[in-house]
Amino acid sequence: MSHWDTEKVLVIGHRGGIGKYPENSLLAFVEAIKTGADGVELDVWLTKDGRVIVMHDESIDRTSNLRGKQKDMTLAQLKKADFGMGQKIPTLEEVFEALPKDALINVEIKDIEVVEKVLEIVDTFNGMERTMISSFNIDALRKTREVNRNITLGLLVEEESVVPLIPKLKDELSLYSVNVPIDGIPVIGFERFKQALVWVKSLGLRIALWPANERI
Repeated sequence: MSHWDTEKVLVIGHRGGIGKYPENSLLAFVEAIKTGADGVELDVWLTKDGRVIVMHDESIDRTSNLRGKQKDMTLAQLKKADFGMGQKIPTLEEVFEALPKDALINVEIKDIEVVEKVLEIVDTFNGMERTMISSFNIDALRKTREVNRNITLGLLVEEESVVPLIPKLKDELSLYSVNVPIDGIPVIGFERFKQALVWVKSLGLRIALWPANERI
């Protein structure tokens, strides 16, 4: 049984505990769990030498002291970057090793090329029951489902144009959740936002709220 299948409200540290610690760092993830989060959300990319690293942006410019795109750099080169507070860019394996075995992990796929490697790592750590794969990229979710028929999937939604596709995608992909930005409230208004969530729930889907404002 998936550890995501629970009636309780789950608290997931978005990029870890980034209010106090460098985002997507091992320290941020560990501290999020220590302060009571049920799990963490993180973003992954593939390096030039085929390793899965944790980073939100397509480049390391914003969050480290170095510059460059991780797809153009090896893991050894990326490990030279400093996140602050002594933190280095972690691999997905290092996250699984650092967190308690009951901590949930929501892996956001940024690049479809990383899907198979991510699923290999999840299998290596016997982590399928506690892992969710989420993405804005519908084709990445399709590829995930092709490789693994049972892992928990979440559809990330940012554009209203995706909303009409949800019923079809729920059936096609056996979706667990629709992950929507809470920042949508001031954009479309509270009532429309609430009505959309009620509709998603009526489809038998869970709802994950996430902040576009990274400091929330």
